[in-house]
Order: sequence, then C-alpha cells, then structure tokens
Amino acid sequence: MRSDNRKVVLIGAGMVGMSYAYSMLNQGVFDELVLIDIDRKRAEGEAMDLNHGLAFSPANMKIYAGDYRDCKDADIVAICAGAAQKPGESRLDLLKRNRMVFQSIIDPVTESGFNGIFLVATNPVDLMTRMTYDLSGFNAGRVIGTGTALDSARLRYLLGDYMDVDPRNIHAYVMGEHGDSEFVPWSQAMLGTRPICDILNICDHTEEMERLEAMEAEVKGAAYKIIEAKRATYYGIGMAMTRISKAILGGENSVLTVSARLRGEYGQNDVFIGVPCIISKDGVKRVVELRLDEKELERFALSCTVLRENYEEL
Repeated sequence: MRSDNRKVVLIGAGMVGMSYAYSMLNQGVFDELVLIDIDRKRAEGEAMDLNHGLAFSPANMKIYAGDYRDCKDADIVAICAGAAQKPGESRLDLLKRNRMVFQSIIDPVTESGFNGIFLVATNPVDLMTRMTYDLSGFNAGRVIGTGTALDSARLRYLLGDYMDVDPRNIHAYVMGEHGDSEFVPWSQAMLGTRPICDILNICDHTEEMERLEAMEAEVKGAAYKIIEAKRATYYGIGMAMTRISKAILGGENSVLTVSARLRGEYGQNDVFIGVPCIISKDGVKRVVELRLDEKELERFALSCTVLRENYEEL
C-alpha cells in the first residue's frame, strides 16, 4: 500500500456508493477517488458534483470518473455495484442476481495489477465477499466485507438511547450473517468495562432481558423497515464503509465487525461472516475471538451453516 497517496476506486455509483464517497469527502479520508460505473455519464456527473464541494472540504482531493485500469495503484477497491434489494426480499435472495455482476468486475480489476484491499458492500455481503475472494485469488486478509459493522452501530445507538449514554462508550457487537441469522452475544456487551447484563441486573426471563431481545429484533429488522419506507438504505452503510476505509488507510489497528474468513475461530472454517476483527493497512490483521457462551456458539454455528449452504448452491 502506498503511503504518499491514499487512492480509492469506487465501483458502482449508486446511492450506496455515492453515500460512501460523500462521507469520505467530508471527512477527508482519501487523496484520490476514482468512480467507475457501467453508466459512464453518471459517474462523470457524480464526480463533477463532488468536485464542486471541494472548496468546503477539509483537504485537497482529486476526484474523477475512470476505468478499471485506474485500479492498478489503488489502496482500496470498494465494490457497491449490484442489484438493489427489493421490498420483502431477503439479502440471500440477491445472490443469483448479483453473481453475474461480480464476474464482470473482479477479472478486470485483478488484470489491472491491483494489489490493494477489496472492500465489498454489495448484498448479500458475506456471500459476495467470499465470491470476491474466490474470483480474485487474493489472500483472505485483503478481502473484507462490511459484514455487521452497520448492524453493530445500530445496536449501539439503541443501547445508548435506552441507557442514556453516548453510544461510542458502548462496546457491543452484532455477529454472524448480515441478515436474518445474525445475533447479539449479550454476554460480551459492555458499558465501559462492565457487562451490560450486570449493570441492568438481569437474568433470563426478566423484563429487562425481554427489552434487550426486542432491541436485537429491531436491529435485525432495521433494513427491512427502511426499505419499506424509502426503498433503499445507503447513508448508514456509506458511513460504515468510510469507517472501515479510515482504519485501512490510517493503519489504525481498530476493532470493527467486518465479514472475514474464519480459519478455526469459533470452531468454523472457510466461511466469510461478520466477526470483530483488527483492521489495519493490510486488511484483516486478526480475528478477535470472543468468549461466547454455549447458546451464543450455537447461534453462530447456525449462521455459518446458513451462509455455507447458500454459497454451496452456486
């Protein structure tokens, strides 16, 4: 990865991709941003619109529409291209529709000489991340999906609101598939260094535990509610992508819940799934293995099985 020029190539100039680009622009995350879209004219228009805001940005940046040859010296290639999720459609239903799209993207990116990190946001993100890994032949650590980063942010927002505390001081994660089988390991949810379950003085079947379970269901169903109301989700995921990109470009060694390949962690292998990971300039530096209780391990294994079976159908 080059240290003198932070270069990001964004493939897919739809609402998710442009929310990501806009968020990065406002936070001064990159030095050079290339937009690639099947609709070249749209990419050019989006680049022009972003450039007109440079006078208000925190740093000087170069933004333009390009092609796959521009991936050669990029630090990150972010993939947002793909079919949008329809109302009532599960993320897994998107798999077959998005498979052909990725086949047309990965080959020209790798043929350009790209040697950076793939960041995948297209749903179903865990499966599309694994597909990117298989098609690219890259080391697994350099292929990252957004995983449950946004789900974890949603959880922290709800917990912060419930407990009347800044969500940035809550350490809680959503793990598993970014979809219907995801879950919250409540045994590992902390406020500062204290378990939230201890602070609330709860145990199974209490009113407080029922509230936490309702909160978990709210996180799991958030995307469906947003899609029903406004047809798509894009601001939150765009900001989640920006956070992951900052960790990569800044070599932060930050812990984020991304979709990463497991190699024995939690007793699972060869599946990309949302887990807390240390993210740095080389991608996934290490999976942070939490001490899940027996029930949580069962839920995690079920989520892995769902993803493994759906991918094997290909």
